[in-house]
Amino acid sequence: MGVLEGALVWSNLIVLLSLGLTLTYITTAVPNFAQASFAIVGSYVALALLRSLGLHPYLSVPLTFIIGGIVGILTYVVVLKPLVKKKASIEMLMIATLAWDLILFGFVGAFSETLGSITKRTETLFVFTNIDFEIGGLSGRFIVSTLAVILTLVGLYILLYKTKFGIALRASMENPALAETMGINVENTRLFSWFLSGALAGMAGSLLPFLQEIVPQTGSLVIVSVFAASIVGGLQNIVGALVGGYVVGLSESLVTYQLSNIFGPGVLVYNKVVSLLMMIIVILLMPEGITGTKLWRRLERWLNL
Repeated sequence: MGVLEGALVWSNLIVLLSLGLTLTYITTAVPNFAQASFAIVGSYVALALLRSLGLHPYLSVPLTFIIGGIVGILTYVVVLKPLVKKKASIEMLMIATLAWDLILFGFVGAFSETLGSITKRTETLFVFTNIDFEIGGLSGRFIVSTLAVILTLVGLYILLYKTKFGIALRASMENPALAETMGINVENTRLFSWFLSGALAGMAGSLLPFLQEIVPQTGSLVIVSVFAASIVGGLQNIVGALVGGYVVGLSESLVTYQLSNIFGPGVLVYNKVVSLLMMIIVILLMPEGITGTKLWRRLERWLNL
């Protein structure tokens, strides 16, 4: 049960991160390589709140949600928008997100060192596993991460299908040029997409230390799983982030666990190989991801009936 629970928690966090990545890709066509670093910013903010105010990381989720959203907006306004105005290519925008990822990595590293000098303890590496709780045999990390995914999906459904802004957002995703001619402020929808992307990552960042050790470089490993989830599920479809998140998250955890029983625990450090292999196979066999296949479209039509 412990392995399955850990796999589900990891999958929940990957879903939150890939939802943000997919959302910004649909609205701005930019693959954001800094998405996982948004989460690590959230992790260190949660740590700082724990050390300075004694605020439990679960209670700091609303704050990391907002701070993550601010980081997402800064990414778009400071890094991408000026390049878009200059008609930069997608390749240049991708490189810009890589550069921003390195800047965030440097910022997080400096922040952890400063926090350590204040608290007089090592803050570069930390975990929250020792302050988790348990209810009915289920860990807090499982309960909270599952609730976070459910509330996010319900909130997105209400936003996209029950509000005027959601209709405008969907129109901007499907055809930005046509949306502008209809009087929709596409720029506002892009700003919101980047805010929500950063906010979901910040929220996931508060929960990630309950699952694994966090260091400033953690984002460079997590981003592999996030991209794999979005690509496997389908980068052009928000539902793809949900599907891909659970497919990749569960596969990473459970496949490597089974292999470790055969070849020893050393195999566990190579869990990203599973994600990379899945991503390569999907790109070769179904470039639009699982949600872009004929079988999935038939399933959607059947469900609509």
